[in-house]
Amino acid sequence: METHLALAEQLPPLTVHEAAVEADRCLYCYDAPCTHACPTHIDIPKFIKKIATRNLRGSAQTIYAANLLGATCARVCPVQELCEGACVLGAEHKPIAIGRLQRYAMDSAKAGGVRPRVRGTAADGVRKIAVVGAGPAGLSCAGELALRGHEVTVFEKRELPGGLSTYGIIALREPVDVAIEEARMIESLGVRIKTDVEFGKDVTLEDIRAEFDAIVLSVGLGATPALGIEGEEAIVDGLAYIEMSKTDTGSLRVGRNVVVIGAGNTAIDCATIAKRLGAERVTMVYRRTAREMTCYEHEYQFALSEGIEFRFLAQPVGVVMKDGAVAGLKCLRVELGEPDATGRPAPVVVAGSEFVIEADQIVKAVGQVKPALAAALGLKTEKGFIAVSADFETSVAGVYAIGDCIRARGAASTVMAVQDGRLAAAAIEVKLSAVVAAEVR
Repeated sequence: METHLALAEQLPPLTVHEAAVEADRCLYCYDAPCTHACPTHIDIPKFIKKIATRNLRGSAQTIYAANLLGATCARVCPVQELCEGACVLGAEHKPIAIGRLQRYAMDSAKAGGVRPRVRGTAADGVRKIAVVGAGPAGLSCAGELALRGHEVTVFEKRELPGGLSTYGIIALREPVDVAIEEARMIESLGVRIKTDVEFGKDVTLEDIRAEFDAIVLSVGLGATPALGIEGEEAIVDGLAYIEMSKTDTGSLRVGRNVVVIGAGNTAIDCATIAKRLGAERVTMVYRRTAREMTCYEHEYQFALSEGIEFRFLAQPVGVVMKDGAVAGLKCLRVELGEPDATGRPAPVVVAGSEFVIEADQIVKAVGQVKPALAAALGLKTEKGFIAVSADFETSVAGVYAIGDCIRARGAASTVMAVQDGRLAAAAIEVKLSAVVAAEVR
């Protein structure tokens, strides 16, 4: 799928020479902090050492052993906050470019047709497992189970697999082709991915339970929530904005003067799209200050380097229309009060402080609603997310949940979703083996 040149991958791939030089900088620490900082605990010194010795197949297998979606994570992980942030060289020198080296190894694996090694042979009997959702968590779980010898079918409601990797992460970080190729690699392990199949509509829980031994829900989150302000129907949904920038750039309309409501990583992506696709001015509007922004610090600095402006302590209250077109965003000035349910200081409106930010396009990127599936299936919830046990099992026996839809206890990320899939696969296999043992007795 062709990517607009302005949104091509931000960093080029390392050359053979660059990779060798960077790998040789690594100290190959014992009990390495970078490995501990990685949510999937890839043996980072080991895979880098193999790059240094020109053993690219071995490097890829080291990554695959901990993370089947290493190509995606190499591109989208906040390495500055995780592995590279923990690099011992970072205190006085430049940290090792772990993300770029991982991408180098994974790109080499793709070019050479390297596939993950089999994990086992399902000695207690092959089981049939259904995974609902072909995002990173679902693909990770499906691949891990297939490598253990089980039959896995993934049901995906969208036309393409990959979830947010395909539709919701700006191409600057991960092009669509990377996500699709990784999904095809998971298929090559024996996983069957059925797209254009919506759970609850085209196939029901009862249908799946009648055919499969276990069900894994990897359904992510819902749409961008409503702001509840006047004229909101004229505001563009941020997730749709990103999706069009990846799958249909030719139909994406970008304004000259764009305002983005929100201050998370998705909002940064939307602002970047607008700026790189021709907007003369892009302003991000947030009702708190830079200190409370939910985006990573390096993303904030990136946005500033792109020429994106920020308007803090501004509460949107309505859209200004002129001759049927967007003309601005009406806001109120706020001050910060005591912490609210989020733990961050609550915005307090300053009376009589209304002002308008001129704009001919407004995009909202203020998070996503909690998964609606829980109520429909009668599953217990925690803070609106699907509640699960330590083994990822929901309140319904044999039904598991992973990824963003269970993230009641902290922030979500692609690499955490991948780790969920890996851990859930191991837990499911133990549970199914126990069931087999009970049946034999």
